[in-house]
Parts: sequence; C-alpha cells; structure tokens
Amino acid sequence: MDNATHRPDWIPVAGHQLRIAGVHFDAVRIEGVRGERVTERLIEAADGDAGPIVCEAVGFRWMYFLLAPGEVRRRHWPIGVQQFGGRGVRTVTYIGIPALDGNTWPLRWYSEPTPQAPYVDPESLLAAVAR
Repeated sequence: MDNATHRPDWIPVAGHQLRIAGVHFDAVRIEGVRGERVTERLIEAADGDAGPIVCEAVGFRWMYFLLAPGEVRRRHWPIGVQQFGGRGVRTVTYIGIPALDGNTWPLRWYSEPTPQAPYVDPESLLAAVAR
C-alpha cells in the first residue's frame, strides 16, 4: 500500500499530534506485553490489515487500537482494557497520533489505517483480547 494515497485527515503530515478521542476515532488502550500479544493476534487474524494501531515506545508501552467513533461504548471490555471516546463521557482524552513517515518518536504505527481497514474492527479486537 502507498501510504501517501491514504492518509485520513486526523493523521498529521509530520511528527505527531494529539487528537481528542471520540471525534475522529474511539480508542482502546492495552498495556505492555498484553497489548503486544493482542496486536499480534489481531494482525494475524486480519492477514496483516488490522487497521490503525499506535504503539507508545516508552514507559508502559501502551498499544492504542483506533476504532470508529461511537464503537467503544457499544461493547463490554474486559478488565485491563481502557476505553476512550463515546458520547456522554465527561472527560476529554487526547491520544497521540504519529505521522505515517519520518521521526515520530516516541510513537509509531504498529498497523496503519488502509482503505480496507480505516479502523480496527471491534469484534475482532474483542476476540483477540479474549484469546
């Protein structure tokens, strides 16, 4: 895939920027090794096209799974899976989004959005978390 041909408007051209969860996407966050394992399962199940997953390279090594707006609140997520976005939430959460190319440290794409997978499929994500 040529990333230059598919860059949603919420992805910055360079570096990284903060975006409000619940506007362009909802987010599910899973920490460290558990998040990495879920990511690997999800990518394998999707034949490499899992949708947008952002990895934080420092600290707790969070994995952020970006879902379509409104999807987080429609499901029951297990303990240890943090949810951001959705209507009726009283707090605002900012998620760091890296550019598709260049220096984006400490964030990077583990899986990029594509025309076929502009967001992570929530049912597939739930299945990967449950395994």
